Amino acid sequence: MGLRSSWLVLGLCAAAVSASQTVAEDKAPPAKALSFKMESLDGKPVELKKYAGKVVLVVNVASECGLTGQYEGLQKTFDKYQGKGFVVLGFPCNQFGSQEPGSSKEISEFCKKNYGVTFDMFQKVDVNGDSACDLYQYLTSLETKPKGAGKVKWNFEKFLLNRQGQVVARFDPATDPEDPAILAAIEKELAAK
Repeated sequence: MGLRSSWLVLGLCAAAVSASQTVAEDKAPPAKALSFKMESLDGKPVELKKYAGKVVLVVNVASECGLTGQYEGLQKTFDKYQGKGFVVLGFPCNQFGSQEPGSSKEISEFCKKNYGVTFDMFQKVDVNGDSACDLYQYLTSLETKPKGAGKVKWNFEKFLLNRQGQVVARFDPATDPEDPAILAAIEKELAAK
């Protein structure tokens, strides 16, 4: 093979490597949890990037669970910190004991009537398995303290995001939203500008 042929082969190989890197980059997961688009409880598309600059608590919720009373703590925590740039995002899920069987309208009415929920709620999603929505596939793939990576254990598992949309903490479902560890983590992130 002549010098010209060698350069041509090298050029083609470099182009192929560059193309494969572009494909791999396109399939790479988003760098931040706020890179996703979800659907609000009333059926409107929501770009989660609208929450950039805020401290975000993402929670999978259910209306017929032994932990459903946590809605009260979520609302109180939201009320306490929303003026400082904090939001709660609720994602109904029916994967755990079929404890969220209602329609979007029923979920909305239940939350408002029983707990006065004013934080943002979204359409029902799956949080585990092949049918898990992209947001939860991303959240559960991260080695986030104190829990680490892995499946969502039950309703009301909590993921805390900093103002840049990075997941900074993950809390077990049984951890109350007003637990000192959660409040301290929220306050730490709110203090960081």
